Amino acid sequence: MHAERMDRVRAAMAAQGIDVLLLSVGPDLPWLVGYEAMPLERLTMLVLPREGEATLVVPRLEAPRVVERPDVFALRPWEEAEDPVAAVAALAGPASVVAVGDRTWGGFVLDLQGVMPGGARWVRASAVTGPLRARKDPEEVAALRVAAEAADRVAAQLQGGEVPLRGRTEAQVSADIGQRLLDEGHHRVNFAIVAAGAHAASPHHEPGEAVIEAGQVVLCDFGGTWPTPSGAGYCSDITRCVSLGPPPPEVADAYDALRAAQAASVAAADVGTACEAVDAAARDPLVAAGYGDRFIHRTGHGIGVEEHEDPYIVAGNAAALEAGHAFSVEPGIYTPGAWGLRLEDIVVATDAGPLALNRADHSLVLVDA
Repeated sequence: MHAERMDRVRAAMAAQGIDVLLLSVGPDLPWLVGYEAMPLERLTMLVLPREGEATLVVPRLEAPRVVERPDVFALRPWEEAEDPVAAVAALAGPASVVAVGDRTWGGFVLDLQGVMPGGARWVRASAVTGPLRARKDPEEVAALRVAAEAADRVAAQLQGGEVPLRGRTEAQVSADIGQRLLDEGHHRVNFAIVAAGAHAASPHHEPGEAVIEAGQVVLCDFGGTWPTPSGAGYCSDITRCVSLGPPPPEVADAYDALRAAQAASVAAADVGTACEAVDAAARDPLVAAGYGDRFIHRTGHGIGVEEHEDPYIVAGNAAALEAGHAFSVEPGIYTPGAWGLRLEDIVVATDAGPLALNRADHSLVLVDA
């Protein structure tokens, strides 16, 4: 797997005229070699020349964490008294075009630019890795499916009244949902938004000390990272809303429109369809229903080893969906000071049509919890 990915990366480097790829913290490194660098002041960096051996430069004290893959990279631990930036520069050699990981700390990039030969052009590594990571292979789709199924089980617990809501703070419910993700097999909780009543009008509300009350609609958007043998975890992401008692008619009507728009967008996500057309499939009916000014974000984002990655389902993105593209479809309606609604599934574009990975009930479920 990793050797094949390395071959594809090198082919993309050749096509773009990139001489060396430098990857540090961030998702590209675990995807490519199965090792996730710790975000330390000590430099970890994969040096991948277009031709020649790849080398993973790591602090000596971090070397025991590395699963060595001699067919993919050589391991180069550095000692505390060494200069790792100089070691990376020596391995990179003279380069006209350098691609550096998008998440690499700015200080390391500046230090590398100071010691590597002048005149080189520096570009983002995502120009190489982004399109490759966006096209999930069957093993990656399988990992996303398992993660989605685990998130579905937590959503079912929420909808079934197993997650106590009434009288608890949003923060307490968020922690509860996060623990349930871990109990279902995720090894990391990435987020667990719990937004009750008017707080749900803020799409990225931070759960706090507000107490959830009867009569409120509660928006829950949560996801984590599922471990895989490859060393790269794959993410889940789901949003469901529940109502503590019958919702007001305006909320029920809005949710009906939202559910229809979300289903239309999922159905539109065929291979070859432009990302912006999938966005429009959700947005246009909401505009027609009078909710256009209350749908304030893109329809979706790609998902894989990152919660947000290519492709982005947004107006202006004319790129066509390809088989293996995995992404969220999550339209929302937000009424400031009153309520908010969002409905989200993870979808994979396949040659057989759109594959929705999340199956939890799409209704605005009434709970007595």
